Amino acid sequence: MNLHTKLLERQGAGRPVTVGLIGAGKFGTMFLSQARLTQGMHVAGVADLDVTRARSQLKTAGWPAEAYAAASLADAHKKRATLVTDSAEVLIADPQIEVIVEATGVPGAGIDHALRAIASGKHIVMVNVEADAVAGPLLARRAKAAGVVYSLAWGDQPALICEQVDWARAAGFKVICAGKGTRYHPTYHKSTPDTLWDILDQYLQIKDRNSINPKMFNSFIDGTKSGIEMTAVCNATGLKPQSDGLGFPPATRFELADICKPKADGGTLEKAGVTEVTSSVYRDGRDVPHHLALGTYVVFEGETEYARRCFNEYAMLPDKTGKYAALYRPIHMIGLELGISVASCALCHEPTGAPTGFRSDVVATAKRALKAGEMLDGEGGFCVWGKQTPADVSLERELLPLGLAHNVKLKRDIPDGGALKWSDVAYDPNDSAVKVRREMELAFGRRNAGAEPVS
Repeated sequence: MNLHTKLLERQGAGRPVTVGLIGAGKFGTMFLSQARLTQGMHVAGVADLDVTRARSQLKTAGWPAEAYAAASLADAHKKRATLVTDSAEVLIADPQIEVIVEATGVPGAGIDHALRAIASGKHIVMVNVEADAVAGPLLARRAKAAGVVYSLAWGDQPALICEQVDWARAAGFKVICAGKGTRYHPTYHKSTPDTLWDILDQYLQIKDRNSINPKMFNSFIDGTKSGIEMTAVCNATGLKPQSDGLGFPPATRFELADICKPKADGGTLEKAGVTEVTSSVYRDGRDVPHHLALGTYVVFEGETEYARRCFNEYAMLPDKTGKYAALYRPIHMIGLELGISVASCALCHEPTGAPTGFRSDVVATAKRALKAGEMLDGEGGFCVWGKQTPADVSLERELLPLGLAHNVKLKRDIPDGGALKWSDVAYDPNDSAVKVRREMELAFGRRNAGAEPVS
C-alpha cells in the first residue's frame, strides 16, 4: 500500500494528514496512543462530551500534557498540538482537518456527524459500526457523490474481513464464507447487564468491575455485535446473510474450511457466499481448543484440481475434501491499527471497506416476553438483541433496526424471540436518525416508508 512512504512525504512537505477524533472511548484512545507516534499524521482535535475524561484518556495513552494544551484549532495547527473540546462541530467545521474519525458508538450521533463531515468535504472513518448498520449504505452513497471517502475502521473486524475477501477475489478465488470468531452459546441471547458477569467471569478476570461499561460489553455477549459487524461486511463485500441469521457453529481455527462451507458439502452453511461467526464454546459448554475468538477468516474454493493440490502441498488449511481452504488472522488490534484507515482515506482516497449496497440488516429481537408500555433500552440492554437479517426480508416485513430500538415505547406485547416492527413502537418520525434511515429504505427498495406519527 506504501502508506508509510506517503505519510513520510506529507511529513517532509510540512503537511501532515490532519485528523479530528470524535469520541475518546477505548477505541479512540487506542488510536491516539499510536497516532502521536505516526510520522505524517496530526490529530488536530479530540471532541468528547466529557472533556475531563478525554484529557485523562490522552494521558493514559502516553501523551505529554503540552501535546494537548492547544487553546484553539488555529493554535493546534500552528503548534502541531491538539485541541480538546466538547464540540464535535468545531472539528467538523474546521477547513484544515481532512479526516473525521467517528468513534462515539451512538447510532444517531454517528449518522449526524457523518452527514456533517461529508457536507464539509471531509473523509469519514466510521468506527461507529452501530451507525453503519443503521444507515451506512446511504452515508457511503452520499460521500461518493460529494467526492469524499466513507470508510469502515481498520483494526475493527469488519474492515479486516473486507480485506481478506478482497484478497481472495483479487487472487481469483470464489469466496464461500467470511467472518470472525467470538464466544457464543445460545443462552447468551438472554444476557443482560445484570447477568453479564455470570458469563464474563468464566473467561475474563476483570478485577475492577467499574472499569467496563456492562451494557456495551453485553452487546458482545448477546450476539448483537456479531450481527452488526457481519451486516457491515455483507453491505461492503456483496456477501449475503443467511436466511435465519448467524448460526455461530463451534470451530477451531483449523476446522474453518470444513465447518464454514455449504451443508451440501458437509458443512454448516445454508449456501455459499455468506457471512458466519464461529464460536469458541461448544454447545455443551466446553471450550473449543485453538479457537478464533479474537480473529477473522475467509473460506474460499479451489475451482481447479491443480489449485486444490496446491492447497494441500502448501498446508493452506484445506477441508477434508480438498475443495475448500481457509485463511485466518488470529487477532485484531482495534484502535491501534486505525491509522491505516486514516492514511488510506487521505492519501489514496480509498476506504478500508465501505458499503456498496443494502444487503443485510440488524433487527431488534425480544430477549423475553415484552409488554406494551415498556421502554426499549437498545443495544446490550435488557429488552432486545440484534439479529442479522437479509435486508429484503427486513424491508418487506418492516422490521425495526436494532440501532433505533432505544428510548422508544412499545405499543403492543411482543413474544419472547419475536422480531419487532416499526409499527410496534412509538418512535419520533422527526428524529434525525429515523429520517435518514427512512430515506435509506426508500433509496434501497422500500416503497411505503412513510413516517407514522408517535402515539
